[in-house]
Amino acid sequence: MSATDLEIQQLVIAPHNPVATTISDILAVTRRNLLRYLRVPSLLVFSTIQPVMFVLLFRYVFGNAIQGAPGFRYPYVDYLMPGIFVQTVIFGSTQTGVGLAEDLTKGMVDRFRSLPMARSAVLAGRTLSDTVRNTFVVLLMTIVGYLVGFRIHTSVVPAVSGVVLALSFGLAFSWISAWMGLSVRDVESTQAASFVWIFPLVFASTAFVPLANLPGWLQAWAKVNPVSVTVDSLRGLLEGWPSQTYHLGVSLVWVVGILVVFVPLSVSKYRRSV
Repeated sequence: MSATDLEIQQLVIAPHNPVATTISDILAVTRRNLLRYLRVPSLLVFSTIQPVMFVLLFRYVFGNAIQGAPGFRYPYVDYLMPGIFVQTVIFGSTQTGVGLAEDLTKGMVDRFRSLPMARSAVLAGRTLSDTVRNTFVVLLMTIVGYLVGFRIHTSVVPAVSGVVLALSFGLAFSWISAWMGLSVRDVESTQAASFVWIFPLVFASTAFVPLANLPGWLQAWAKVNPVSVTVDSLRGLLEGWPSQTYHLGVSLVWVVGILVVFVPLSVSKYRRSV
């Protein structure tokens, strides 16, 4: 048993009131997962290389063609970066399911289940640590975006609200990923399954291309796609786009709805995992 696992065991057996115990359990699991990124830095490196490549690819390879499309009125890099932010947190959320599947195969989940800790602590700690990692990656993407011409055209409060919204959206998707990882129970299969449902959400949206430039049959889906709604919310908060209130409200409904459905499903699946 590693030093971190011993710390978790010591925390969960210490006498506390129920709320303090649950919070302590969650923080212990969060710390354990964050330390893993420090001990295996390649995990963090590869999770940041992909969004950087997307920024450069869309900015310099596809940017001129999309910028010249009919009806496109905004600098493409300003249009692009909110989509990159949402794509980054969604792709980052897949690590929740992959990490839980890995813990299942290595017996870590069984060890956690044998401890007198809150059933939700392992899942909440996992999703919280991935949200912290997503925060770092989003900040890095902001720096990269500024280097290639991205600018925020609103004040500090809307900009910070946009970052919080993106991270909340990623947190919600982490719970979907958690349920998938506990259901599939295999690292490679979880990775493959994640991209099967994430790719249509991200690339059949307004993340990279304006709604008017999508085929007519795809526009109906893109309008209700939660990725499109959240990206357009970010564009309102970061760039001052119209319909900000509408898109923000719908995006928050999606976040709350996903959490209401998948938090209980994930906890239930975790309780029944053996």
